[in-house]
Amino acid sequence: MSTRPVLQIIVASTRPGRVGLPVAEWFRSVAEKHGGFTVELVDLAELNLPMMDEPNHPRLRQYVHEHTQRWSATVDRADAFVMVTPEYNHSFSAALKNALDYLSHEWANKPVGTVSYGGISAGTRAQVALRPVLASLKLFPTGGAVNIPVVRQFLTEEGTVEPNDVMSAAADAMLVELEVLAHTLAPLRATAQS
Repeated sequence: MSTRPVLQIIVASTRPGRVGLPVAEWFRSVAEKHGGFTVELVDLAELNLPMMDEPNHPRLRQYVHEHTQRWSATVDRADAFVMVTPEYNHSFSAALKNALDYLSHEWANKPVGTVSYGGISAGTRAQVALRPVLASLKLFPTGGAVNIPVVRQFLTEEGTVEPNDVMSAAADAMLVELEVLAHTLAPLRATAQS
């Protein structure tokens, strides 16, 4: 009997008062209900990585800082990711770019989905800007995504997300794709680690 793959939901916004955390919490509940993954929430605000401060290129995996070693171990244990990202100035957050740039091998041959949010554009420009970065790290972006327009309209008074049918259907479809890809790519990850 195979174990469930680990899905890490990465909260890319670090701003006080951010909407990203409730969005990620909503997606986590959907992922847990899906049942195909062991689900972990990774909050970049809690991680609090400094701007890239490693002296060696990430491909060497010669990390000198404890924060990088912890981040490496976190990403290494994942089999799939969902990046929950806002759109800032037609792109994704600097905190997410920094977190991605810290590592190399740890990302490779793993599927990744995106949940983007913002105003009218629903964070789609952030998603488009993110895709080539993910591909360069040998991550496999899903075909579908969750894009949330005018995100605050989905927040309840308690600060939770109340999704519409389109959001729910997109999340379910992305989780199915992520689960298939996580299992399909497992032999590639095993070969790269041996």
